[in-house]
Amino acid sequence: MTICTKGGFFFRRRETRNGPLVTNFLFWNVNGKPLESRVASIVRTHDIDVVALAECDPTSGAWLDAISDVQQCPYYQGTTLLDSIAVYTRFRQRTMEEDPRTRVSAHQLFLPGGKDVVLVVAHLPSKLFWQADSQSQLCTEFAAQVRRLETRVGHSRTVLVGDLNMNPFEAGVVSSHGLHATMARSVAERETRTVLGKEYAFFYNPMWGHFGDALDGPPGTYYDSRAEAVTYFWNLFDQVLVRPALLGAFDTGSVRILDSDGTESLLSRTGLPEKSQASDHLPIVFRLDM
Repeated sequence: MTICTKGGFFFRRRETRNGPLVTNFLFWNVNGKPLESRVASIVRTHDIDVVALAECDPTSGAWLDAISDVQQCPYYQGTTLLDSIAVYTRFRQRTMEEDPRTRVSAHQLFLPGGKDVVLVVAHLPSKLFWQADSQSQLCTEFAAQVRRLETRVGHSRTVLVGDLNMNPFEAGVVSSHGLHATMARSVAERETRTVLGKEYAFFYNPMWGHFGDALDGPPGTYYDSRAEAVTYFWNLFDQVLVRPALLGAFDTGSVRILDSDGTESLLSRTGLPEKSQASDHLPIVFRLDM
């Protein structure tokens, strides 16, 4: 790993065996808690380059100070008009669009390797207040918003991450009119499919593979055991979706649901998210090799 500068910005360059730059991402819904030290611990443990937070106070300098101090290098915060989403990066970024209606914040990230990526961070309405049909309808507008951003920058190197408040199998996520996110990489590699004469671009959604106990780590990101006839207990509301244009750079195996900040557990003694000392959501990390 070498440290270099470009345009006044500091980068820690970590090259893989074949040479591409590794960029590590973190997303966490911090549930309105002052978890700066725990976020900083994750940043240090996983050498995070891009930090995206939901249900935080983006006007507080404590997040930026904690992240920068623990890595002993500066991070930069994207400008925001939203009151609950913040994005911090080790390199230059440009805020493209923010929509308080859909609760979406979009940023153009200028990676040290020379390419730019569109990062869309979302915190969609909760099931506590919105029915599934309403969530699905909102995703139609959300998907159109993403397409407009891609048209503006002239490419579809797009990463969408956030608390979608929907599971990967729900209509708003899988529908061609919504986010159109498929569980199969081979399907996403087709790039588009046509429904009733109209072409729709895919997202790839690796989060399907994190349901249940097949992998090491928690069986979801959010736990809800409400006394209803149908309940899933563990849910995957927190997701990362990747456009086909980035699949060559996306390491599916790098996606992890964290049960620790690197020092302390994020789970209670019963194995559920520790709401009192951390958040009711668990964080996710992933990486791009570009």
